[in-house]
Amino acid sequence: MSEMIIRTEKLTKIYENGYSTVALQDVDLEIPRGSLSCIMGPSGHGKSTLLHLIGGLDRPTSGKVFLEDLDLTAVDANHLAEVRCRRIGFVFQFFNLLPVLTVLENVEIALMLAGIPPRNQRERAEELLGLVGLEDKLQAKPNQLSGGQRQRVAIARSLANDPDILLMDEPSGNLGTKSERELLENIEKVNQRGKTVVIVTHSPSVAKISHRIIYIQDGRLKKEGE
Repeated sequence: MSEMIIRTEKLTKIYENGYSTVALQDVDLEIPRGSLSCIMGPSGHGKSTLLHLIGGLDRPTSGKVFLEDLDLTAVDANHLAEVRCRRIGFVFQFFNLLPVLTVLENVEIALMLAGIPPRNQRERAEELLGLVGLEDKLQAKPNQLSGGQRQRVAIARSLANDPDILLMDEPSGNLGTKSERELLENIEKVNQRGKTVVIVTHSPSVAKISHRIIYIQDGRLKKEGE
């Protein structure tokens, strides 16, 4: 297996909306297996675009994205969707929980979509919620939780397919200090279980727990620290 689980070559994304906007330009990036990396930089300079491209949520204008030895830019839409479903988990800033369902049911639905047999869904959902410290909130609805707790449900849900990679876009953006601290503890716990984690963030606290920092400015990779 490749030591680098994610690799990009000359990755470029240009949006055409009556005029051309260069979101990313010639980004060469390597992300080691099992690492916890954060992507930082000014707003609107390409951080989320990079995350979406390496996660197969969008296609580049040019360049390549490799998941191990698989060129994601060369596969068709169905194959790409299968790769996302089997190997990548996503966490976004605004949780995207279903408000009419309990915490447990929100995770069970993700397990169903991941193809987990019905007889195993409840036990697995309870295990994932225990991992993020919410074993006492199984029957709560999302509106009964704090922002930090809702984000932890989102993390549990993102692990439903037992992904190799967890991609997170501003996961602590709407959280207070205490909730952010609890969230970071859970992110570290997930990483310690062997998951490769990549986080888009503006938060210095997230940077502190990261193994490496990827800095994007004006759509270009500016510096990388370890």
